[in-house]
Amino acid sequence: MTSPIKRIALSTGGGDAPGLNAVIRAATLAARNRGWDVVGIRDGFNGLMNPDDYPRTGGIVELSRESVRGIVHTGGTILGTTNRGNPTKYPVQQDDGSWIEVDRSDELIAMFREREIDALVTIGGDGSLTIGHHLHERGLRVVGVPKTIDNDLEHTQSTFGFHSAVDFATECIDRLFSTATSHGRVIVVEVMGRYAGWIALHAGVASGAHAVLIPEIEFDLEPVAATISQREARGAKFSIVVVAEGACPKGGEVSVLGQAIGQAEKLGGIGQKVADGLSELTGKESRVVVLGHLIRGGSPVAYDRLLGLRFGAAAIRALEEGKDGVMVALNPPTVDYVPLSSVSKRQKLVPIDCDTMLTARDMGINFGDEMPHDFDEVWPPTV
Repeated sequence: MTSPIKRIALSTGGGDAPGLNAVIRAATLAARNRGWDVVGIRDGFNGLMNPDDYPRTGGIVELSRESVRGIVHTGGTILGTTNRGNPTKYPVQQDDGSWIEVDRSDELIAMFREREIDALVTIGGDGSLTIGHHLHERGLRVVGVPKTIDNDLEHTQSTFGFHSAVDFATECIDRLFSTATSHGRVIVVEVMGRYAGWIALHAGVASGAHAVLIPEIEFDLEPVAATISQREARGAKFSIVVVAEGACPKGGEVSVLGQAIGQAEKLGGIGQKVADGLSELTGKESRVVVLGHLIRGGSPVAYDRLLGLRFGAAAIRALEEGKDGVMVALNPPTVDYVPLSSVSKRQKLVPIDCDTMLTARDMGINFGDEMPHDFDEVWPPTV
């Protein structure tokens, strides 16, 4: 029989996303209303593993009704977050300057026991949930909450942060239409999306972009250039191309800026490469705008606030019902639970035959894999 809960911990890891604070508030209030104590771990699990880094505030903070007051509309996370410090592959520097990875899972679980923390609510994306699943297998009681602006987690219709990211990206692309039209330019907009192109697809279609390049489809620039030339022949002197950071050219590789110790490769630069290639193929002036971390920031839209609140409260209900090793998931019209094992180390990719993709193709949006209709009338252009 599951032992009763008296004290739980909340942790936010990976990239920040609009709606994180809504989860923290709902989970804190729901737990407090059940008579449970609630603490927050600073910066993923760093507050536990590296307490000396927090001499003033401490690596563990009490979450009271007062401390979560008025935070639902704010971006980021009041607990801090990190995409480094994976306890299962923790980077440690050797005396000779080299680095190795060690598993500090048992040490971390012992820290939970020492602080009399009965359960963990881990709020994060694929990496954080995979860590949560690992800790669950080692004996810690864990409930996961899915968080990623990329919307690439399996078994949940949506993740909070995604709609805020899409809304902001769409607004930015709307603004770029004005300057692209005025100057008759090609503007390439690079958005986040390491493995999945949900943001690029939704923002691109919603804003009326003329080409969208996503990780799920290896692209060739000639069909995109043909689309631009076709528009030129019809009197439209400008074009908007949206590209996800993880989009990959046929026979090529994703564009990488670098990699820090304990982190995944930092993607970026594909927007500039696409802009340069299109300029060469079409002879038109091309500019690139990288939205980058702007997409992560700012206040969550109402949808993400509500979804974050629903997820936070559902995580506490899961613990009260004795559930363990599960992730809360949106399965309209309800929030239910799926095993962490079913989402660990998996991505939800854009189905190339989904309705949004079909709609985009019907409207003539190019994905870099097919020549536009009647392209022979305008291709190749005279450069």
